Amino acid sequence: MLKINTLSIRSYSRQTKQHCHSFHQLVLPVKGVINMEVATFKGKVMPGECVAVKAGEVHYFAAETEAKFVVADLERLPEPIMTSGTVVFSITSPLLRYLSFIEEQLKYQVNTDIEKLMYDTFYALMCAQQVLKQFDHRIRNAMEYIDAHLSQPLSNTQLATIAYLSPTQFKKVFKQQTNLTVTQYITKLRMEKAQALLLHTDYPIQIVAETVGYTNLTAFSRRFSQYVGLPPSKYAR
Repeated sequence: MLKINTLSIRSYSRQTKQHCHSFHQLVLPVKGVINMEVATFKGKVMPGECVAVKAGEVHYFAAETEAKFVVADLERLPEPIMTSGTVVFSITSPLLRYLSFIEEQLKYQVNTDIEKLMYDTFYALMCAQQVLKQFDHRIRNAMEYIDAHLSQPLSNTQLATIAYLSPTQFKKVFKQQTNLTVTQYITKLRMEKAQALLLHTDYPIQIVAETVGYTNLTAFSRRFSQYVGLPPSKYAR
C-alpha cells in the first residue's frame, strides 16, 4: 500500500506513460530531465524546477532511464503551490542541494525517523518557497552562475555571454523573468547570504564581505545597512 506524505527516489522509462492518483505529487529532478504533460503544461522539467501534480489530474511522463527524481506524495500541497495555480516552477539553490541530501540518505539506509524528519523539513521548505515561474533556460544558466560565483565580480557582459544573449537582450529578458534588474538580483543574493553568514557563523565581517563579493569593507557595510536597516556589526550575533 502506497504511503502518503513520504519522499522517494524514482526513475522513469523512455516510453510515455500516463496515470492519475488520489493524492498530490511533487516531482523534482535531481539528475536529467523529465518530459511531462499535466494540466496546462507540456514540456521538459529539469533540475532546479518542480512540477506539481494535483490529485485526480491525469498526467503523461517519460524520461531517460538514468535520470533521477525526488518524488513527494502528499495529502495536501503547500499553500503557496496550491494557490498559485503554477504547474512548473523554479526552486531555490538551497532546496536543490537539500534534494541531493535526500537522495543520498534514501539510498543509504532505511530509517523511518530520519525519513519523517526529512519529509517535514522538505514540506517546510516548500511552504516557504516563493513560487516563481519556470525560467528561460538561458536565464537559469546565468542565475546558476551568479549563485556559484557571488564572491567574484559579476558583469552584465559576462553573464550575457553565459546566457548566449547580447547584453541588451540579457538585461531585458532577465528583468522580464525575475522582475528584478541584474544588479538588484545579485545584490539580493549577496545580502541574503551575508545575513545568513553573520547569524550562523563566527566569520569576521571582513570575511563575510569578501565571501559575498565585496573587497571594500566600507562599501559592504554601507550596502548592507541600506538593504537590512542595520550595520553588519549590529546584525552579527
